[in-house]
Amino acid sequence: MDLGFAGEVADFYAAYRRGYPAEVFDDLVTTFGLTGDDTVLDLGCGTGQLTVPMAERVGRVIGVDPSADMLAKGARKANITWQLGSDTELPEVDGLGAVTIGQALHWMDHVRLFRELGPRFRPGGGIAVVANGTPLWLQETEWSRALRKVLEDWLGTEVKNTCGTAEADRDRYAEALSGAGYEVGHTTVEYTDELDLEHVIGGVYSALPLAKLPTKDRRPLFEERIRRSLEHLGPFAEHVRVSVLTGLS
Repeated sequence: MDLGFAGEVADFYAAYRRGYPAEVFDDLVTTFGLTGDDTVLDLGCGTGQLTVPMAERVGRVIGVDPSADMLAKGARKANITWQLGSDTELPEVDGLGAVTIGQALHWMDHVRLFRELGPRFRPGGGIAVVANGTPLWLQETEWSRALRKVLEDWLGTEVKNTCGTAEADRDRYAEALSGAGYEVGHTTVEYTDELDLEHVIGGVYSALPLAKLPTKDRRPLFEERIRRSLEHLGPFAEHVRVSVLTGLS
């Protein structure tokens, strides 16, 4: 499964994709009773924004992603295994403490996946679906709306994919978890961050498939359009609402 998140996109993803607050991992440890004896599977792991901090709290983490370039950017730690694969190619590991899925679930057949994962957990284990805030270009701020206009003009299409972060998406996932027999819980962690223009542009690049990433010769033009549209709207504050949807097996 090639989603186009390769090459330079993996570089931008590793450099600019925001991580998760410590409270998210504390919540997962408490919810699933995770210890140093547990193995956690991070599905659609990207460059390891969930994988690496989780490895500090459990015995072993397996990060699975369909992009070899993404996996190559992950930190090399003794208790992390980086594995090429997808939601249809799960590692043969049972007795899992948890499966974590970040901003990748919208690429997967979540209904099938939740049911297939059920027998893989130890007692008290389960699934965590973590949404790391609203995409930069879909937020309710003036600078975000200006950024969206630049993107739509450049790409020639409306940009509206919420990447699984919208309330309706969370409701669908919760319903599917319940239907698969999980006990569903939901917590949020909220904070305010401030971005500079470099991180706004880098964040956009980290979210574009390689085929849509501006070529190097056209990148200065693209970046100049963003600068002209946003420079008078700074500082670029964003309110980040991290949604942690859990399903206990």
